[in-house]
Amino acid sequence: MAGRLEGKVAIVAGAGSVGPGWGNGRAIAYRFAQEGARVFAVDLSADALEETVARVEQVGGDITTHLANVTVADEVERMVQACLDRYGRVDILVNNVGGSRKGGPVQLPESDWDAQLDYNLKSVFLGCKYVLPAMTEQGGGAIVNIASTSGIRWTGSAQVGYASAKAGVIQLSRVVAIEHAPKGIRCNTVIPGQLHTPMVETRLAGQRSGGDVEKLLAERQSRIPLPFMGDGLDTANAVVFLASDEARFITATELVVDGGMSARCD
Repeated sequence: MAGRLEGKVAIVAGAGSVGPGWGNGRAIAYRFAQEGARVFAVDLSADALEETVARVEQVGGDITTHLANVTVADEVERMVQACLDRYGRVDILVNNVGGSRKGGPVQLPESDWDAQLDYNLKSVFLGCKYVLPAMTEQGGGAIVNIASTSGIRWTGSAQVGYASAKAGVIQLSRVVAIEHAPKGIRCNTVIPGQLHTPMVETRLAGQRSGGDVEKLLAERQSRIPLPFMGDGLDTANAVVFLASDEARFITATELVVDGGMSARCD
């Protein structure tokens, strides 16, 4: 039985992970490979991609790695061209790069505000900017951008740069979707909630709970109506659907993956 993405070529930006386990990008690359896509895996770090490559190869997937800083226009342009040189087309783009800094307008340094917009929003803009001409020329494609529930609600701490950038990702996706719908290009957003990804152990616990991982996980779980916390594979499954032909009539919309958290009013 053919996979849902059989024969498609997918660029996954942020396909590595900050630690072992199912980060969103790693899980997306893995699930894409399981579904038959050829994966062009992009990250800033070669080390971050090692486990991704190993997991894809375990399922017999076709993966090519590429190092790029996706906040730099020249590097993103070269990234897209490298994928075209390797595979001849780009059917799917996933803009997955992102990360947060704590602080409201008073506390957050202006330099961190600028960096947050570059990292979380400009990276998405540049990915779309350079892949859309290729998709237009080939007659279609699917873009899936990764936002966050921080872009649609309060999620437990002030992180004004991150929240603003992720809200921007949602609206950017809608604009791209409507402008390019006549060309057969779809663009949607996945909005993950508070998942248990490697970032919890490697970064967030130090920022928010004095390094106490279990305390942070308990705080995050307390906001989720379902009695368990999702991980990167839950994000990946949503991305697979939106990237596949099963979602051929779905564009300019958002799929929230948060265990019901964003529906709560408290």
